[in-house]
Amino acid sequence: MTLDRRALMKSALAAAALGGLPRPVSAGTLGAVGAAGSSAQPSRPRPSPSQLAWQRDELAMFIHFGINTFTDREWGDGKEDPRTFAPSALDARQWARTARAAGFRMLILTAKHHDGFCLWPTRTTTHSVASSPWRDGKGDLVREFVDACRAEGLKAGLYLSPWDRNHPAYGDTPRYNAVYHAQLTELLTQYGRMDEVWFDGANGEGPNGKRQEYDWPRTWSLVRALQPEAVMFSDAGPDVRWIGNERGAAGTTNWSTVDPRIVTRPGMEGAEVMRSLQDGDRDGTVWRPGETDVSIRPGWFHHPAEDAKVRSADDLVELYFSSVGRNSKLLLNVPPDRRGLLAEADVASLVGMRAKLDALFAADLAAGADWRARMTSASTGELVYTLPRPAMVGVVDLRENIANGQRVARYRLEASDGGDWREIARGTTIGHRRLARVQPTRVHRIRLTLEDWVESPEPVRLSCFA
Repeated sequence: MTLDRRALMKSALAAAALGGLPRPVSAGTLGAVGAAGSSAQPSRPRPSPSQLAWQRDELAMFIHFGINTFTDREWGDGKEDPRTFAPSALDARQWARTARAAGFRMLILTAKHHDGFCLWPTRTTTHSVASSPWRDGKGDLVREFVDACRAEGLKAGLYLSPWDRNHPAYGDTPRYNAVYHAQLTELLTQYGRMDEVWFDGANGEGPNGKRQEYDWPRTWSLVRALQPEAVMFSDAGPDVRWIGNERGAAGTTNWSTVDPRIVTRPGMEGAEVMRSLQDGDRDGTVWRPGETDVSIRPGWFHHPAEDAKVRSADDLVELYFSSVGRNSKLLLNVPPDRRGLLAEADVASLVGMRAKLDALFAADLAAGADWRARMTSASTGELVYTLPRPAMVGVVDLRENIANGQRVARYRLEASDGGDWREIARGTTIGHRRLARVQPTRVHRIRLTLEDWVESPEPVRLSCFA
């Protein structure tokens, strides 16, 4: 951070304190406390329109479904008989209806997992639904999935595993890369618009005992050419990154900017790699926000033995706080069962989560709040909100205008009911959204102190909930 950036914030906050800023037109929104558009500030990364829309959606549902569903395995070995795939009542509309009712805005389907079984009738292999009894061998699950998403007003995404334990070309690098790109081309040209294309770095042995060398630059270029509005997910992005774990927890510090030199391809390991995935990088040169993936069950595919181990609605709310509430997006896996339906217990938890979130965020206690801003030192500023009436507050919701980048690096929240200020929360990054649970406190005024930033802050929206 340089002094000239702080000086910009100082002058803006001073102007606010002197009444130079208009009152906010929406509840709990700070005025323009930064010198927006100043040529003195170097350009920092900003999200593309696709990245911005992706993050604002907040919730996406992962659908792991395939041969493993019927063999009761997590990772198939590629030797499964395609006739094993035989859902008795598959209904992709049920998946989409459930997702929409629970507040999700996108579904992502495992078009092919590591076992190599393809859920569409591809020309690249016979190891697909075309060799199964489902729909008399004439089915196309990717088509049914995409149609269901569109019918319910949801965005669609696809996961195509690079690892293929069935295809004989895997491990013969040029041959298999051609196969993989042919599969990707089919998926991205036959089903209309895709909003996310999901990759991982899975790279085990194939049928010939060899490992494959993936051509990631060509893969990413192909997606960009065929689906220019889609975001691409992987450890290395290039658009959104893995958050570094499958527990559903983004970093308590979570920058949407990263240093692209640290994670250059999917599947990399090491302490610095994991730190970058979890936390991002304060001085990162590219915008690559984190996606937090986790399953509603212990496994990623449906296993009957786990029917009593579905996460509760309360647990899903906690996942929302530790992902969306930490400047990430939650990708929650909900695997269909052997019927081809989301199980009743899973649906109940999802609906319960939605009800709890709707109740929690139903009334913003800061709606209509007055505010003032001033400098407290050469390098810090504070914004004080006066609520319309005293209220018991248990959750504070902070949001930056990330369309213009991410700026706040450290903050402190204090509350007063007419007496002394009491600290109720402190943190580092804010980003798209920072949800802070606080000890239930009677509040009339809240003070937000910005203790550190990388660029003079723009408006930060503050909301309060019981």
